[in-house]
Amino acid sequence: TSGNGGDSDKEKEKKTLRVVTDAAYAPFEYLDKGEIVGFDIDIVKAVAEEAGYKVDIANTGWDPVFLELEKKIADVGVSAITINDDRKKTYDFSVPYFLSTNKIMVPEGSDIKSAEDLKDKTVAVQNATTGQEAVEGLLGKNSSQIKKFENNNLAILELKAGGADAVVADNTVIEEYAKNNPNDKFVIIEDKDAFAQEFYGLMFPKGSALKVEFDKALNELLDNGTYAKIYNEWFKVDPDVQILKDQQ
Repeated sequence: TSGNGGDSDKEKEKKTLRVVTDAAYAPFEYLDKGEIVGFDIDIVKAVAEEAGYKVDIANTGWDPVFLELEKKIADVGVSAITINDDRKKTYDFSVPYFLSTNKIMVPEGSDIKSAEDLKDKTVAVQNATTGQEAVEGLLGKNSSQIKKFENNNLAILELKAGGADAVVADNTVIEEYAKNNPNDKFVIIEDKDAFAQEFYGLMFPKGSALKVEFDKALNELLDNGTYAKIYNEWFKVDPDVQILKDQQ
């Protein structure tokens, strides 16, 4: 076929999309015996299927997710990516599929009780995340007290090794870690005043036609109970679907 790859209905039957992720972020995306699994992975597969696509999911690391979408090498990014105005300048987002808040993880017995208490402490974060932005808001953009890591697991290791006083990251990720590693004796602190609600979206290259199709498919999953089923499997609680709908 000539032209734009012949997007006739026949050929579009099951087009395979390149989906990129950073699989170091349990329970959203992580490697289990070499396979990429997680809540995000189940969501993107279900949404793609509803929209009539197959997916090929690649574990690229965090920064390449953004690079590949900007250069239109990849079709979709899913990696617990918070929708914000800055990112919207370069990318398009689906309607929100997850509500998150940054929280603070500290060792048991720490004197840190709120975000305000981080001001004279060393804080570990994942680079280029909203966790980093939140901490920079408290400590200053180039503060030497902020230690930035390629992924959250490394930030947590730094806390474990005593190289940091706290980790700031998405609540689900650090809650999951604390629950699965009780011997580390880490405590999670919520500070609603310091950290705003955030919503994750599927990310597309700017101007991608997939946005409309994926929004429709995602709303279908929100309405027909598929989303709630996937959410419950991963988090063992029911989602607040209404709060996601309200964001639209």
